[in-house]
Amino acid sequence: MQIPNHIQEQIGTIAKHEQEFLARRSPAERLGDLTAAIVGNLGFVAVHIVLFLSWILVNTLHVPGISQFDPAPFTLLGTAVAMEAILLASLILMRQSRLARRSDEREHLMLQILLLTEKEVTALISMNQQIAKKVGLTDIKNSKEIEQLGQKTSIDDVAQNIQRSLSEDP
Repeated sequence: MQIPNHIQEQIGTIAKHEQEFLARRSPAERLGDLTAAIVGNLGFVAVHIVLFLSWILVNTLHVPGISQFDPAPFTLLGTAVAMEAILLASLILMRQSRLARRSDEREHLMLQILLLTEKEVTALISMNQQIAKKVGLTDIKNSKEIEQLGQKTSIDDVAQNIQRSLSEDP
């Protein structure tokens, strides 16, 4: 199935915006993304399980040729794991913050598109009413619902009504 040109153009535009967003990342953000990609897979978990079990076994069993370097309660292991957790949490939070900023950018773009679409649809309804009047379609010309839809929508009024409705809900 071939994708129509107008859809392919939209896909290209979206891909371009995503590539530009990724290109604007700072080195720290790139490091956060790389860390999240590494940490966010089963291989990372498996390596840690093997490492921790080996550490505990080496330090609890008497393995010939290997001396115990961190006896129970495994203070060195606990410190290493805590330090790793702090670093990983910081890098992942940095990534989440960047993704939240990107999400905000997308929401602002979507709001702009929706506002423009509302304005265009209102203009089209108004034009259709005028056409209906000229050709004698009285049902459409006299429709109160269509007349209301053809009027400009105040985004501020809609936002205030939503805030009022949300504050009234228990």
